[in-house]
Amino acid sequence: MFAVTAARFDADDPLSGLELGERPDPVASDGWVTVTVKAASLNHHDVWTLRGVGISADRLPIVLGCDAAGLDPEGHEVIVHSVIGDPDAGGGDETLDPRRSLLSERYDGTFAGLVCVPRRNLVPKPAALSFEEAACLPTAYLTAYKMLFAKSGVQPGSTILVQGAGGGVATALILLGRAAGYRIWATSRTEDKREHAVKLGADQAFPPGARLPERVDAVMETVGQATWAHSVRSLKPGGRIVICGATTGDAPPAELTRIFFTQLSVTGSTMGTRDQLARLATFCEQTGVRPLIDRVLPLAEARDGFEHMITGGLFGKVVFVP
Repeated sequence: MFAVTAARFDADDPLSGLELGERPDPVASDGWVTVTVKAASLNHHDVWTLRGVGISADRLPIVLGCDAAGLDPEGHEVIVHSVIGDPDAGGGDETLDPRRSLLSERYDGTFAGLVCVPRRNLVPKPAALSFEEAACLPTAYLTAYKMLFAKSGVQPGSTILVQGAGGGVATALILLGRAAGYRIWATSRTEDKREHAVKLGADQAFPPGARLPERVDAVMETVGQATWAHSVRSLKPGGRIVICGATTGDAPPAELTRIFFTQLSVTGSTMGTRDQLARLATFCEQTGVRPLIDRVLPLAEARDGFEHMITGGLFGKVVFVP
């Protein structure tokens, strides 16, 4: 089968470790099944893997890709849940399993014609969603869904600030939050991306660090160091920051005095469960929300998609089709 593989690490030139070519077809072990991939989407996780973050060299070469939609062995249309973990070990939540991993960390990922996953990781794909749309859900959109509905602690009608509009999770937060009835504000460094955020459904968009018209109920933080102080200072007393990433660094000044004095909460969020993915798919089906796709490329042109992600020229997801 044709596959996109991480062959080596290079923190400064991640694309130098990207290889495209033929790989042996995977063989499913007990309890696992082979899925025929119809579409797979790109995440920053794939770029970090090429930089050597979150994976050891003894795992190489490994097929990249966390997200996919395709056909199970019986021909059913399915979405692949990318978290490989044991719910029992996580108290009913596989994302809390200390030994959890994502596809493309310990096991070959989805940027191939075939991928093997545990059978429990398959979620029925609603007919209303295309394979390309469904392939966007398991990482960025599932992360956003969990942040909004399981972690934010606020009800529809509340005001939520989304830092860093343009990224996959931030885009998903705007689309899902708007559909659920939240008032969404967003920030971005570029006027073009701020305009895009408003077109997607954000009520207002601001430059990073801008003084807001009023303090917000919750902040969805994906950026980290560059926006942390603004996130803390933008919250109402008793408000909450939900953080799922730190793309600009993970060691900002903690702002501890402001956090305890205004009784703020900071909570981490990583991915979501298989059941949450199933509910997300139904949410999209029922509300009409569809993932924003920047471009669809043949898998053989995956390098172009990686280049656009690294240079920051995307608004929405890159989807590969075998």
